Amino acid sequence: MPARNKANQSPLAGPALIKEVCRRIRVARGYWDAHNNRACRGEREKAMVLYESLSEAEREKVPQVLRVWLRYRSEKYFGADRTPPGGKP
Repeated sequence: MPARNKANQSPLAGPALIKEVCRRIRVARGYWDAHNNRACRGEREKAMVLYESLSEAEREKVPQVLRVWLRYRSEKYFGADRTPPGGKP
């Protein structure tokens, strides 16, 4: 199988963007449940970037369970007031 070329992919929009946001949040939740915090943080960041690009009407189409999880994890565990990953000085 040939490798996918990201340069040829068009930017996501509409239902495809909403579907990708939901997929990323679900992947992050899976990593969270598996206690893989580094991977969870990366997927959550990607999901947040995509989620922030949605309009208000599009955000309403993301299931509430996923929105609540994303907001809860973002504020409680990955917020600016939390210690960043990387270890102790």
